[in-house]
Amino acid sequence: MGRIAVIGAGMGAMAAAARLAVAGHRVVVYERTQTYGGAVRRFERDGFVFDTGPGLLPVPAVYRDLFVKTGKRPLEECVELVQVDPSACHVFADGTRVSLPNASRAGVLTALDEALGAGAGARWGDFLVRAREAWDRARRPLLEEPLWPNWPMLAERDPYPSMPHKRLLRTRRAGTLAEVAAWELRDARLTALLESHALAYGLDPRVTPASAAVLPYVEHAFGTWYVRGGVRELARAVYERCLDRRVEFRLGTSVERIVEKDGRVVGVELAGGASRPSDSAADTFEEADFVVAGVAPGILEGLLPGAAVRGGDEVPPQPGAASRLTVLLALRGGRPAGAAHRTVVHTTDREGELDRLFGERPGLPEAPTVVVSRPDDPALVPDPEHEAVTLTVTVPSGAEVSGADVERVLDAAGRALPGLRDRLLWHEVRTPADIAEATGAEGGAVPAPALAAGGGRLLHPSNSTRVAGLFAAGGWAHPGGGLPHAGMSGALVAGLIVEGPEFRGSQ
Repeated sequence: MGRIAVIGAGMGAMAAAARLAVAGHRVVVYERTQTYGGAVRRFERDGFVFDTGPGLLPVPAVYRDLFVKTGKRPLEECVELVQVDPSACHVFADGTRVSLPNASRAGVLTALDEALGAGAGARWGDFLVRAREAWDRARRPLLEEPLWPNWPMLAERDPYPSMPHKRLLRTRRAGTLAEVAAWELRDARLTALLESHALAYGLDPRVTPASAAVLPYVEHAFGTWYVRGGVRELARAVYERCLDRRVEFRLGTSVERIVEKDGRVVGVELAGGASRPSDSAADTFEEADFVVAGVAPGILEGLLPGAAVRGGDEVPPQPGAASRLTVLLALRGGRPAGAAHRTVVHTTDREGELDRLFGERPGLPEAPTVVVSRPDDPALVPDPEHEAVTLTVTVPSGAEVSGADVERVLDAAGRALPGLRDRLLWHEVRTPADIAEATGAEGGAVPAPALAAGGGRLLHPSNSTRVAGLFAAGGWAHPGGGLPHAGMSGALVAGLIVEGPEFRGSQ
């Protein structure tokens, strides 16, 4: 039985901790804040309850597998999962609206034809067929296996089978998501639908490789799920599963340094004095046979000053391109019957939004795309005569948010929430600075999922490092950001520690 120190109590780190404890290791989690979950947090006021991180759970099979592998009680006995239907309502720039059924190809195509005109559904359906091929080609190396040593093959080859397109007497194939939309979908509203999946992760569709087609495909194929009581309940369930497996948590405890000797980790040094309440202030070192770091790359490098954590032949740490602004709304009046759980209000100025998010002078767009979340969940409101609504906007990392910015978000949300201003009791704002405080990521950056092609810009560093015994889990390591990816990273790290470098992922 080995001693394992886990730095951070994010979802990926906790997933690794539970699996390692089941394998017989003694696991201690050190978390600098006073709670677990990383970015999966909750805000409560006056009987209103809000998720301040992710609001929906894609690919719940990742966490079903975690609970099957770590105990007798399956995921559905620990949380209540609800399939969201429709998957989303979209409000486009021209005022067109469409509600897309959850995980129903025929229903989605019919809805698009009825809302956008004949042929729109067929074009989207043909796109999904190609996106599925990209998923089938990339799924194992990008999600289910440790990052290949020959990862440049993933960086160079785009798995998306784009259609030939004749342009200026030449036949070309789409290399970016924006080109896929322009050449294969040929409708501004379908373009907005496709690109919204990239924007949700802070990706510029004009330069994001066509392989990002897997993002809408995953939602289409595996559906969208809500955790009753909010996604924070999933974090609670994972935390309690760790406790059941006798994982020890030291909340409010910062790791100051990872200690290595002769190229291998030997323990961690804790900040602020004692490693346990009963220890003397000088006793800050705790031995460990392995260290799992569930922290952002800059923090990891700082914990091992002077050590070559990453080599020149490895994927370099990817800087976060974007963060999120979240506005929490307490509204008078109950949730209307039939209201969609999620509504995407698309920008009325696509180029302006992209330039403000990804241009040389980044800032909040004048007309932002806003995701409106309206859970049908009595646990989130003081009584049936009130509604808790969350607005989410992609913003540049480190962005400072003004009152005028929030007003523009409210104006945009009003396209999906008639009478919003009259119903508003109060609102709370969560900025990139709040995300930085919760996660430690510089500027409150939010990691995107790993994607193939694009020269490796959207791959993430491998879970193993150049320092023997040191591993990385969570959104800033392979396979990247998002709740499913965090759970997968925990499984990969546990496999590498338990089975060694020959581990090749789940079969």
